[in-house]
Amino acid sequence: MADPTSGPRRSPLTAALQLVLLLLLALAMLLPLLWLVSTSLKGPAEDIFTSPPALLPTQPSLEAYGRLFADQPMVRYLRNSAIVSGLAVLANLLFCSLAAYPLARMRFAGRGLVLALVVATILIPFQVVMIPLYLLMVQIGLRNTLWALVIPQAATAFGIFLLRQSFLGVPVELEEAARSDGCTPLGEWWNVMIPAARADLITLAMFVFIGTWSDFLWPLVILDEPQIYTLPLGLQQLASSFSLDWRLVAAGSVVSILPVLVLFVGLQRFILPSASGDAVKG
Repeated sequence: MADPTSGPRRSPLTAALQLVLLLLLALAMLLPLLWLVSTSLKGPAEDIFTSPPALLPTQPSLEAYGRLFADQPMVRYLRNSAIVSGLAVLANLLFCSLAAYPLARMRFAGRGLVLALVVATILIPFQVVMIPLYLLMVQIGLRNTLWALVIPQAATAFGIFLLRQSFLGVPVELEEAARSDGCTPLGEWWNVMIPAARADLITLAMFVFIGTWSDFLWPLVILDEPQIYTLPLGLQQLASSFSLDWRLVAAGSVVSILPVLVLFVGLQRFILPSASGDAVKG
């Protein structure tokens, strides 16, 4: 007798069609990346504009990667991007969690208005505030510094809202237990809320890292010195300096993608369905 609580069973044909559809979708998503890697591995004597185009290199070579790190300050670009992205992630985790905790747990006049104003800033395009932000950075003497890239990314409305929603899901009993043990509000934030929101903190870190690592417009506006260029600006210099040497540009693009892939693969196992479960288990 069939279990009445179980959902409808799919026929093998339906399952096969769904599998084929998912494989085609995955292939469509991966094809540009595969083409990028293939172009970066094609040797200098190989024509990359063949017709019909060849996906697999006939003369595989790492010559483009060798030139990338030998003739270009790629290590400096990577270091600058790593510093900016790392500081932006740490600042977001700290400031967004500190701002989200009172919005989630503390009762004070105007709390709903503050939250509404914070969320409303998500609707403002960055291009609207770019000029005032540029003038502010010039006035405080941060133009042509890496701090000018970190400070605008130090806290985000998305991060505050995400962590507030995560803190709302934490059982009140955990806070009461911490309070009975003598924890201050700051201690409750650190000992209860932060462990409980681990999954959302990691999610926020990934979003901030990817957004800061791949940001092109703001570094282009605020930076003039090649010594402090981030990776997206360095790739632009790479393209113009070598008159669109596509092998070199493809190699630089692959190098810029690798840290994001490593971060995602390394952190995805920490993202759990229930953030509040971490505090209960801990």
